[in-house]
Order: sequence, then structure tokens, then C-alpha cells
Amino acid sequence: MNIELRHLRYFIAVAEELHFGRAAARLNISQPPLSQQIQILEQQVGARLLARTNRSVSLTAAGKQFLADSRQVLSLVNDAAARAERLHLGETGELRLGFTSSAPFISAVSHTLSSFRRHYPDVHIQTREINTREQIVPLNEGSLDLGLMRNTQLPDTLAWEVILREPLMAMIPRDHPLAAQPSVTLAELAQEPFVFFDPHVGTGLYDDILGLMRRYGLSPVITQEVGEAMTIIGLVAAGLGVSILPASFKRVQLSEMRWVAIAEEDAVSEMWLVWPKHHELSNAAQRFKKQLLEGVL
Repeated sequence: MNIELRHLRYFIAVAEELHFGRAAARLNISQPPLSQQIQILEQQVGARLLARTNRSVSLTAAGKQFLADSRQVLSLVNDAAARAERLHLGETGELRLGFTSSAPFISAVSHTLSSFRRHYPDVHIQTREINTREQIVPLNEGSLDLGLMRNTQLPDTLAWEVILREPLMAMIPRDHPLAAQPSVTLAELAQEPFVFFDPHVGTGLYDDILGLMRRYGLSPVITQEVGEAMTIIGLVAAGLGVSILPASFKRVQLSEMRWVAIAEEDAVSEMWLVWPKHHELSNAAQRFKKQLLEGVL
């Protein structure tokens, strides 16, 4: 059996018009080839589909069943083509996004996620909160499409763009004398009990902030080591010490704690969008990447 989609379209036109001339005009072909193709179709099916007289055309019982099935087949083909096109355009599929705990606090990231969800509701966004250094392997392996991470040393297999360069800010308990100052120096902070990340957690902020302090010859006394930025904020609010985080976390406001500017001008941190060089990005990932970078620029 060698039935082609055009045979189904020809048959549907004749079955709906019940007139070969009108069907041929509708299909923009001449009548003799149309009649010939319907005969070939009936031979392929092995059943008479149309009852013809000099004055009329009608459907046989087999023809009525074949008409219903033909419409269903063409509908499935059209749906398959539409799904493939939408996937190609990045309107469906999956976006696998890794991000550090601070990324959702960055307005460019949160606005892009919200806009992307509104415009492409059929794209499944799979998010993984994962520290900077821990994103490198899944990005290289292709289990993550894109990563949002703090500036860190990356292998040559990954490409990146800066999406935000923001100041670092001090967190100080409300009743501490430093909390009343308009700004504090790194030297002042280094003299206080310091609440910070556990070095084994893998956050890029650990190297970023301690590297900054080392450039000034400072080494803070870390009295509390934790795994999450929100835990740092909570412990500072509880009066267990001071700390430093990027300004994007300032959206978290606790009455027991103050955010204070740091005097040193190079007290900054960058957020990067990172992707693999050697894995082709899905169209959904390419759309998200383009939308985020255009919003930043």
C-alpha cells in the first residue's frame, strides 16, 4: 500500500464537495488528474469509496469511514508539524537552569523568568539551586543548559557573559556601633566575629569575598560557618557576628540587622550567565539566554 497525504487531501475535497469539478477548482488542479488519483487511492485501499453517476457523487459506507479516518490522519500530521515548529522556535521543550541562591534576588533574572513564563507557558523550566563551583560539571556534561553563578575560574569548555556587577554590602546587627555608620571599611569588619560560608559548600562568594579581603592584607576571624546565604543573614540578625553579601540580598530586610555600604570601591561581585561551548543549546535555552542578555544590555 502506497497512500500519500495528497491522496487523502484529494479524497477529502471530493467527499466534502461531492463534485469533481468543484473539488478540482478547490485544489487548484484540473479534473482528469483528480479523477485518476481517486481511482489510484481506491485501488490502494481495496474498496470503492465514492459512488459515481453522470449526475452525482456520493460516499459509500467505506468512503464515510475513510473520510473520518483521513481527517484524523491529516489532523495528526498537522499537529505533529505544529509541535515540531514550536519546538524549533523555542516555544515548547525544556529549559534546564542552574542558579545560585542569590540569582532570584537579581531583578534582571526574576523579570526574565517571569516574562519567559508568560510568553512561553509550554516550555518546562527545570530549575536547580546549586552553588557556583557545583554547576561546572553538569554544564559540561549537558545536564544543565544555562547556569547563573558568581564570578569564578571556569574551564575553557564554558562561555560566559556578565549580567550584573553589584556592590558588596556589610551586614551588621542593629545594636552594633558600626550599624549607625554610613559606610564601613573592610578593616573594621575584619576585626569583628565573622559569619560566613563553609569553604566546602562550593559557593563562588567564598573565594570572591575572602580574596577581596586578602588583597587588603586582611583575614577575618570566621566564628560561624554555614551553607546558605539566608542562614548567614539570620545569624547576623541574631547578633552572632557580621558578614558581607552582594547588594541583591538587600531585598531581605530584617529589623534586627542593618545593611551598610562598604567604603572600598572594588568591593563588588559579578553574576554570570554561563553555558557550554560544545553542547548545542535547545531553542528554548537560546531564547532565554537572548532575552536575559538583551534585558541586561
